[in-house]
Amino acid sequence: MTFARFMSQPIGRIIRAVLGLVLIALAFFVMGGTVGTVVGIVVGVIGLVLIAAGTFNFCVVAPFVGGYFDGRKNLEGVPPRMRGGAAQH
Repeated sequence: MTFARFMSQPIGRIIRAVLGLVLIALAFFVMGGTVGTVVGIVVGVIGLVLIAAGTFNFCVVAPFVGGYFDGRKNLEGVPPRMRGGAAQH
């Protein structure tokens, strides 16, 4: 939950957006040849997801570490209820 709360704060959102930009820039350098194009596209899409996550304040990793997908809920500090071993969102 601590990781999810950190990533929902402004500094965590900025880190995600900057990392997304770095991955997109890296994708342009990787794109070369058939295999490079596929890898470049995958890296670019991951970069776009990170930029969207930082912009719209959601975290795709948070549900796996005991947090909420929605960043606003992570900032409230109340852990999700557990039912059947999986967090309820």
